[in-house]
Amino acid sequence: MPTEILMPALSPTMEEGTLAKWLVKEGDTVSSGDLLAEIETDKATMEFEAVDEGVVGKILIPEGTEGVKVNTAIAVLLEDGESADDISTSPAPAPAAAPNTAAGDEAAPATSETPAPAPAAPAKADGGRIFASPLARRIAAQKGLDLAQINGSGPHGRIVKADVEGATASAPAIAPAATTAPPSAAAPAGPSADAVAKMYEGREFEEIKLDGMRKTIAARLSEAKQTIPHFYLRRDIKLDALLKFRSQLNKQLEGRGVKLSVNDFIIKAVANALQQVPECNAVWAGDRVLQLKPSDVAVAVAIEGGLFTPVLQDADTKSLSALSTEMKDLAGRARERKLAPHEYQGGTFAVSNLGMFGIDNFDAIVNPPHAGILAVGTGLKKPVVGDDGELTVATIMSVTMSVDHRVIDGALGAQLLQAIVENLENPMVMLA
Repeated sequence: MPTEILMPALSPTMEEGTLAKWLVKEGDTVSSGDLLAEIETDKATMEFEAVDEGVVGKILIPEGTEGVKVNTAIAVLLEDGESADDISTSPAPAPAAAPNTAAGDEAAPATSETPAPAPAAPAKADGGRIFASPLARRIAAQKGLDLAQINGSGPHGRIVKADVEGATASAPAIAPAATTAPPSAAAPAGPSADAVAKMYEGREFEEIKLDGMRKTIAARLSEAKQTIPHFYLRRDIKLDALLKFRSQLNKQLEGRGVKLSVNDFIIKAVANALQQVPECNAVWAGDRVLQLKPSDVAVAVAIEGGLFTPVLQDADTKSLSALSTEMKDLAGRARERKLAPHEYQGGTFAVSNLGMFGIDNFDAIVNPPHAGILAVGTGLKKPVVGDDGELTVATIMSVTMSVDHRVIDGALGAQLLQAIVENLENPMVMLA
């Protein structure tokens, strides 16, 4: 039976992608692990591997197609003895058109032929998705197998044909009864694209099509602002001791080609503070809180058209020079969109620094599932009253900590921010 090749989910949050390039053509023979296509997600372009072997019988989605939903059939794989005549004549569903598509730029209707749809992708008891090839799902359905009980041997643990051929069913699968979800109030929506465009009739403008990254940023941050109960804590931090200490360290590190930035100290201060107040080193997980042991700190990096938040894992255990080197590498590859998903997913807390742009202070939006984010402004010389009561001048940096109140309460958040302040105002303590 011909096997559908489905649009893969290359990251936990991926819902659709662009089929950027086919690396095979119809008639090519492929084996498990061979590269089939390049898929552009909201964050990066990644290569997609075959999980079954056979001959590419038909390519259903042409390269360059945008908005291809995950689990949409993109090609058909034929086994030994099968031919293109064995492919079903049911039409392939066309990817949904983007809501802002301009007139005359509509996707061409699909005319390819596809086999009958494979059984729906199963899910684990905890709601997580089980990755299995379409052929493996068909065989499992025919034999009454529960895929949740089978360990996959394919790439990334995917269940393939060989895994289910020798398995036996313990009991026939029973389909759950259909239920009707109660209607929920829809979030208020803004004016439609057509309505907005109509407001500016007669005015000269350029329509800019949203790419996958911009759509994802808009969706995730809108959801975050609507669903996360934010609260904000603000502090001023005296930087003079840190700047002096940084200057001394940089002179000693010149021979190693390392130059520490203020942001490197901020990352280290946050990582250490999460160890000092471990209750804040946590994430929101729907019906529970996950409290992590290591300090994995995400750092916002601006790139053309959006931003990445690469994660520095175990930041509390790394030296300042190691953090600086790793951060430069991650930021450089982020700007080239060459980060792997595991390098920008995870973390419990984030840092967003706009001080280099002269911003005094700002409020950042918590990026789920993080519990908080530290918004960092520029350091400015300001008059302050010293410990001796005399008026003096100090370099002051304003920070605002945005916090998810579901994870961190006000007093606990204040303890975390106090620990961050103490680490930055007494930088030598971070090396102890």
